[in-house]
Amino acid sequence: MPDLSDIDTLRNRILSVFLLVAILAVWELLVRVGGIPVFVLPPPSSIFSAMWRGFATGVYYEHIAVTVFQVLAGYTIGCGLGFLLGAAIALNRYVAYFLYPYIVMFLSMPKVALVPLIVLWFGLGMTSKIVTAALISFFPLMINTITGLNAANKDQVDLMRSLGASGRQIFVMLRLPSALPFVFAGLEIAVTLSLIGTVVAEFLGAERGLGMLMQNMNFLMDIGGSFSILIILALIGLALNRTLLFVRRRIYFWDKFDQSPSAAKKSPAIRSAEAL
Repeated sequence: MPDLSDIDTLRNRILSVFLLVAILAVWELLVRVGGIPVFVLPPPSSIFSAMWRGFATGVYYEHIAVTVFQVLAGYTIGCGLGFLLGAAIALNRYVAYFLYPYIVMFLSMPKVALVPLIVLWFGLGMTSKIVTAALISFFPLMINTITGLNAANKDQVDLMRSLGASGRQIFVMLRLPSALPFVFAGLEIAVTLSLIGTVVAEFLGAERGLGMLMQNMNFLMDIGGSFSILIILALIGLALNRTLLFVRRRIYFWDKFDQSPSAAKKSPAIRSAEAL
């Protein structure tokens, strides 16, 4: 007998597909019947036609690979440094005393405003894009790491210390598991910001990448092509987010994290019974 939650999930996915098709149909109809200029708002048929040409000619593949590589490289570097510094600030009061005020001052600066300087310092190649992605993804994870490590139950920390646990054991067995929800929340925020920062850096100057390609299409008034790149960027962001959620379910396996509507309707008691 099929599970009712699976049936609800399938039904919700079918409804979401129908909703998307309806929106695209209304969009196409409004552009063609309403006489909206194509250079203002292209119809979906023009956007998908431009996307098909881009993939058929192989133009998109190289630029997608470059942008994704820059995002992942900067994201990995920024999140790694953010986690290490956040852990140092949360666990060492001297590091927090001397470094945290300066970090807060730098945090208040708009990171996008620094992108022109980064491009000027590191050139038009990949280095400036990786640095931008790392800089933008650094702060969300650092702040969330500090919050998560400090959220550990003080009584449990004192209990482990009274039992002779070392600082490393307290960190691995208590503080880090308690901080995982905050860390993964920071990772989800950082992966989106790193993609945005990379594209902005490519707008300002790049040799390859989706941002540079989109700028060229805007200069050529290829609005359908520009919209197709926006869709590709949205799909890349969705793919990165889903990959991160998959990793979260594997590492943070004791958390029954589920965003489906059917799971949201379940009470905590039902979830506890299912976990047993």
